Order: sequence, then structure tokens, then C-alpha cells
Amino acid sequence: ADYLDNGNNKMAIQQADKLLKKHKDLHCAKVLKAIGLQRTGKQDEAYALAQEVAALEPTDDNSLQALTILYREMHRPELVTKLYEAAVKKVPNSEEYHSHLFMAYARVGEYKKMQQAGMALYKIVPKNPYYFWSVMSLIMQSISAQDENLSKTMFLPLAERMVEKMVKEDKIEAEAEVELYYMILERLEKYKEALDVVRGKLGEKLTSELQSRENKCMAMYKKLYRWPECNALSRRLLLKNSDDWQFYITYFDSVFQLIDESWTPPPEEEHSLEGEVHYSIEQAVKFIEERITEESKSSRPLRGPYLAKLELIRRLRYRGCNDEYKLGDPEELMFQYFKKFGDKPCCFTDLKVFVDLLPSNQYTKFISQLLEVIPLSATAENEIALPADIKALQQHLCVVQLSRLLGIYHAMDKKQKLTVVRELMLRYRHGLEFGKSCLKTELQFSDYYCLLAVHLLLDLWLEGEETAVWQCLTFLEEGLSHSPSNAQFKLLLIRIYCRLGAFEPVAELYSSLDAKHIQHDTIGYLLTRYAESLGHYAAASQSCNFALRFFHSNQKDTSEYIIQAYKYGAFEKIPEFIAFRNRLNSSLHFAQVRTERMLLDLLLEANISSSLEESIKSMSLSPEEDDIPWKDLRDNRDLTVLFNWDPKDRDISEEHRKLSLEEETMWLRIRSLTLRLVSGLPPLSHTIQPKNSEKTAENGVSSKIDTIRSLLQQLEAAVDSGKKFLEQKIQYPVLGPPPTRMAGFFSNGSCQCQTSLFYLVSDIYELDTNGLEDSAEIQERIGNSFKSLVERLTDLFNKCKGDLIEVRDGTLKTHPNLLENLVFFVETISIALWVSSYCDSVLRPFKSNLQKKKKKKKESSVAMPPVFTHFLDYVTELQTLTSNVIDHIKGLEIILTALKLEELSFKDTLLLQEEKKFTKTVQGKVQSSYHHSVQEIGELLKKRLDTIKKLKI
Repeated sequence: ADYLDNGNNKMAIQQADKLLKKHKDLHCAKVLKAIGLQRTGKQDEAYALAQEVAALEPTDDNSLQALTILYREMHRPELVTKLYEAAVKKVPNSEEYHSHLFMAYARVGEYKKMQQAGMALYKIVPKNPYYFWSVMSLIMQSISAQDENLSKTMFLPLAERMVEKMVKEDKIEAEAEVELYYMILERLEKYKEALDVVRGKLGEKLTSELQSRENKCMAMYKKLYRWPECNALSRRLLLKNSDDWQFYITYFDSVFQLIDESWTPPPEEEHSLEGEVHYSIEQAVKFIEERITEESKSSRPLRGPYLAKLELIRRLRYRGCNDEYKLGDPEELMFQYFKKFGDKPCCFTDLKVFVDLLPSNQYTKFISQLLEVIPLSATAENEIALPADIKALQQHLCVVQLSRLLGIYHAMDKKQKLTVVRELMLRYRHGLEFGKSCLKTELQFSDYYCLLAVHLLLDLWLEGEETAVWQCLTFLEEGLSHSPSNAQFKLLLIRIYCRLGAFEPVAELYSSLDAKHIQHDTIGYLLTRYAESLGHYAAASQSCNFALRFFHSNQKDTSEYIIQAYKYGAFEKIPEFIAFRNRLNSSLHFAQVRTERMLLDLLLEANISSSLEESIKSMSLSPEEDDIPWKDLRDNRDLTVLFNWDPKDRDISEEHRKLSLEEETMWLRIRSLTLRLVSGLPPLSHTIQPKNSEKTAENGVSSKIDTIRSLLQQLEAAVDSGKKFLEQKIQYPVLGPPPTRMAGFFSNGSCQCQTSLFYLVSDIYELDTNGLEDSAEIQERIGNSFKSLVERLTDLFNKCKGDLIEVRDGTLKTHPNLLENLVFFVETISIALWVSSYCDSVLRPFKSNLQKKKKKKKESSVAMPPVFTHFLDYVTELQTLTSNVIDHIKGLEIILTALKLEELSFKDTLLLQEEKKFTKTVQGKVQSSYHHSVQEIGELLKKRLDTIKKLKI
């Protein structure tokens, strides 16, 4: 066992063998040997050994534990349940084995059996937790039941009765048990009863979370529309802590609900269960003013009361009745707020919510008013006034962020923008002085200046200023050198490098972000969207693997979390874990990565290192199966991960999100159908019965071609809807969701090529079933298809021609679309070759038959059917075309190597000496990345060329 723990699996196997020579039947040694075999990649041997031991139904703890570990590593948790079912039969009173059995069921989500196992445990050892494990398993049955009616009429009422029994017998001990009772009543929509539980004696057990009881009461009051109670409770909680924002929201909601219902307190009685109620605007205004007065006496400044006043103004404005209540002018209130909290980084995000209270003609005045109160000092007359300490720097940063948010920078012309960029960078470099003692992992205080400068430059770039984008990269690389763990710098660099078509620097940046766990789903798209489309095949494989490893381990990990939740009685977390697992299983990104990963593997290996058939078999792909949950696809991407300070009209809107999801789904559909069509090729080439035979339907091949034809129709439909979608000419914000590869796929002609290749398959199949006699028409059709395919592929190649990086007027311009077209060319030519090898497999037998006939008849010439010459011409042309592309790529490599970037004179002599160093680095990275892409594409095409040469019939 020690050897296994240290990862020395071979020694572990040897030691186990020694033991087994002495004691043949030592179960545990066999299992430990099996673990060693599993870890050295001998899965089949390991499984055989494990089943040998399992068949003996062991009951010793060591063997059971070891087998559990082995089955877990094999990802076969269902075998653990069988193991403990047998053990429990043999040792019926073992608490330990029963609880292991319960947990084994939990791993595979067998809720009904969990309920039974829980009760069996409770009978052996009447401990409360076991009883409630059983109750929780009923709730899980209700959650997973497809039929909601069943869960409300059967599972939940049964769970409720089980808990009520314990309540009546006064056996409720722990807080978790009360939580569970509350959860059942809430799901049954018995809100009144749930409220009674929380307010009653049982509620006293709810102590682990702060204000747990109050929060639950509040939730129930809301469900029951009991606004007086909502109001009184939130009022009481705000008197205790006037900085708790959620209660201000409930307080305002309830006041206005009560006003709309014209509620008045009952005479002679308490206002409500929770005490005094406010039911008029006057009371609310007075209450907020009192909170502000109280705040001035508090030992530390609180933001809540001041923001609550702005929130109240906003709500009153919305109702069209602000001025009567003399709450003050929002502009003045925000100014006072800035004076009080301007040196806190949160000041900007606090005020951001309320800027729409300012009239747009007051923006500039408001900003100058804020600037006046910041202590800045200039050394000389016309120099920029700089902050003397971090507080002043934070205040100034807040104003700069507000200026961007209010659109003041957007309205400037090019010259003004460049002046602001210079000023921001000067302030950025000056601010670095305050952060000299910062650790590597801490951000510099002035980082946002640099980010804002880059945002302004991005505006200029989008307006057609080519140099601006290189300046963006220069400033970001400089920023990163001072603040190596600033994720915003890295994310922005990733986006800009990808826009320029350079993937190489991105891989390193992304890995330095050290994305954890769920982030592979939320920001993984930044990586997977560009890796393959920019020709970095190895990096693309790796980035798909990262993501897939996370998604696959999520299955296993979630089961472990659920088990821990049972052990520690954190019942309310269990449904959350299940929802989390489902959310990941139906993730759009997961489906995309699975599909692209398989296409990529075929592209790199099929018919190169292994046959197409073997590749498809190893992925267990079949054209009939579609494993993507189209109806439930969840877009888990975090599209706001990049900070931005744009006004609402330029920011990412809900509409953008919706459109992006629609586009991603369409593209995924096209890719998934392409993959399934390719996977349908090998089954076709298995021997076909001649036409007159009865067996065609039975041996299933005819249905295989039907599958392909139906997939083709689906592909046509998907392509049509994709084209319709693109007619809308949607422009996402520059930092919004990246567009898919769909537009390029249509415009460069890859789409038409790939579709006609699959149509060709259908024709060849027909030729195969009809035979060569009387099939002149089909042969001609095939011949024409071959001709038009070569034309289309040549067109596609023409769209790949041109310089990838050109130097124009002293600046660099990259052409990433040429690179994307090249990648599509390689993919399309690969599909062409897979289809050709299918043609080859059909035509070869025909040819050998003809040659046999020729020998029999001893005739010197049997007329060769035209399809053979068509095919030979086609293959020769494919070979010539591919050789031309390879030569073209060699040419690109030479040009890229010869580019002397240091000779570029930037027109914009604004660049300082230290900036030039970063510009050089940036351009070097882009050049090297393009060089790398072209090399990888070239290598792959050479391998494809070799497979073409084998296609001579």
C-alpha cells in the first residue's frame, strides 16, 4: 500500500505478487495489485482481478475499502453498490457497512434505495441523522421526479409526515433537522406553516447563520404578500444595522406596496406581528433622514443610509412625485457622497447605479465640481497636477472612471483622445511610486489609469486608426510588467492578440491567470474560440483537454460534495449541488469543446496515424447518436469578465447575449452535424450486397445511407438558418462576446465544398449499389461533382492568398482572416480525402473485377467506365492543389521570417524610449505566433499530401 501511495505502481505489483505466492487467497493483496495495474494503464487485467475478488463477496474492511478506491478510479461507482449490497446481506447488523451502502447509492443518485438504506440504518442504530438521511432522499426523489404532480402529492407529503412524527415525539435535536422541515414546507408551498415553524420553538435552533431566522421569516412574508410584516421586520433590522442594503430594498418595496393598497393600521391593536409599520412616503423620508443623522454619530462611516436616500429619490421619480418631499438634489447628494467616500475604490461602483439621476447637460459641470475638491498639486505652471498620496489618487481615479461612464471621453475627437491617453499614462507611471512596496501578487494603485488609456485607444482603433492597437498592446505589456497578477491586463491582452490573429502569447497569458474549477466553463471560451481557428493545433488540443478534464471530473466531484453534505447535515446544499451539476452538464461550452475536440482529433490523426474507422471507433462516435441537450443548453460564459466603463448604450446588452447564444448554438449545430456525417463514412464502405439480394435492409447498410441523407438535410437547414442570422449584420461591442467562425465558413466557400462532398458520398453509394453497367448517368454526375469540387477548392485557396502581416506607412497590419481561411482549407481538404478514400474503397473492387473479366476473355481492351478516369483526374488535381498550397505556405514562412520589424518607424513619435522596448516585444510575439501557425498548418498539409499519394486505384 505504501508503494501505491508514493506512486510507485510497478513495485506495488511485484510486492503483491510475492504475497500472493505465499497466500493464494489474500483478497486484499489481489485488489492492491489490481490498483497497481489500473494505474499503469492495464485496465482490462485490473478489472478481471477485481471481479475475481468481488465474486467472493468479501466482508473484510480492507478488501472493501481497496475495491471502492479501485472502482472509483475506473469511474464505475455502480460496482461499489453491488459490493456493499452483498456485504450487508452477510453482516446485516453492521452500522458501518450500511452507511457505506447509503453513500454508494448517493454516488450514483439512487434516491429510492437511499431512502430504504437510511431507514434500515435507523432500525439498527436509532440515531436522528440516519432518519433524516431517509427524509432527504424523499425530497431528492421529488426533485428528480419528471412529474411535478407526483412530487407534490406523494414524495413531499410523505417526507412531511415523517418529520411531523419526530416533532410530535419531541425528538428534533439539530438545526439541520429544522432546516429540512422548513425546506419541505416551502416546496409544498405551505408558507404559513413554514412561518410558524421558524417563529416557534423549533426556530430557536436556527443559529448557525447570522439572521437566519429573520431571513427565513422575511422570505415567507414575501411569499404570503404580508407587506406590513415585511416592512416592520426590515425597519427593525435597519435600526440594528443601518448598513444592510438588502433590508433597505425590502423596506422601500413594502412601503410602496402598502401605499398602493392604501393600508391603514388596525385601531387599538398592534400594527403587525413584527411591530410598528411605515405606510406613507413621509414616514419613509423621515426614517431615512434619521438613519443619516444616526450615521454621523457612528464610529465608522457607513455608506448605506446615503445610498438609501438616492434610491428613495430614484423610486419617487419613477412614480413621478419627487419634488414634494424635499430630499435634496441628487447631484449635490452625489457630490457630498464623493467628498465622504471618494478615496474608497467602491465609490465609483456605488455612484454608477445612480448616474441616470443626473441630467445629461450637467455632466461636465458635475465632473469639474468633483475635480475641484481633490488635493492635486502641479510642480510647474503648465504641468499636470498630480496627487500627493494614495487617497487623492483614488479620488482622481474615481472621477476619471465617472467621466468615461458619462460618455465625456467618447465625445472627444482624435487629437483630444490622444492627449487624454498621454495624461492617463503619465498619471499611471506617477502612481507607481505609491506601490513600490507592493508584493508581486498585489495590484498597483494606478493600474486603472493604464486600463482606461487602453480603452480610449481601442475606440480610436475601431474608428480606423491602425497604430492605436499596437499602442494598446504596448501599454498593457508595460502594465503587466509592473503588476504581474493583474487579471484585467491579461484578459484584455488575450482579447486583442486574438483579434489580431496571434494565438501564441495567449496560451501563456491564460495559464498565468490560473483559472480554477468553474472558470474553465465561464472564461474558457476566450481560449477555445481561437486556438484552432488560428492554426495552433497543439495548443487547441491542450485547451480542449483542460476544459474537458474539468467537466468530466465535475461528475465525480459533485457526488463527493453531496456525500459530505449528508455527513454534516447540510441538507439545503444538496439540491444546490445537483443544480450545479446539471448546469455544467448542459453547458454550451462543454458541448462545443466536446464537438471541436473530436473534429480536431480526426483532423490530426484520421488516415494519418490511424485509419478514419479506428479513430471514430476510439471516440465511440456514431452518426445516429446526438448527445447534445439542445433544449436545455445553458450559456455559462461570463461576458462581463472584462471591466469596462462604457455608458449603457455602448455596453453589452441583454439583446447581445441572446443573439450571441443563438449564433453559438447555430454554429455548434453545423459542427456537430459535420462530425456525425464524417463518422457515418466508414460504416458505408463495408461490403454491400448486390441490388437483387434480399438482404440489403437486414444488414443495415441501406439504413446507414438513409442516416447520412437525413443528416445532410439537417445540415442544409442549419446552414440556411445560419445565413439568415448573419443577414442581420450584428456588431457586438469590442469587448463583448467574440463572434463565431460561421461568417468566414460561409463567405470563403468551405461550407459549399463540405456540403457537396457529402452529396458526393450519396452518389458514390448509389453507384456502388447499381453497379457499373447502365449507370452512365450517375457516373457523369460524379464526374461533374469532382470537377466542381476542384474548382471550389481552388477558389477557397485563392481566398487564402495574400500577406498575413503587411507593413503599410510604417505600421503593421495583420490579416487574421487569411489565417482562418487557411485553417478551413485544411479541414475541407481533409474531409475531401476521407470522402475520396470511401470512393477508392468502392471503385477498387470494380476495377479488379474488370481485370479478371479481361483475363478470361483474353481481349486486349475492355472499355474502362468513365468514372475511373474522372476519379484519377480528381485525385491528381487534389494532389497538385495541395502541393501548391504547401508551396504557398513555404512562401509565407519565408516572408514572415524576413520581416524586419525593428526597422518600423512609428509615425506616432509619442512613444517614449521605454515604450519602444515593449512595442518591439509585442510585434515580435505577433510575428512569431503567425510563423508558428503557418508552420503547424504546413506540417499537417504535408501529412495529408502523403495520404493523397496513396489514393491511386
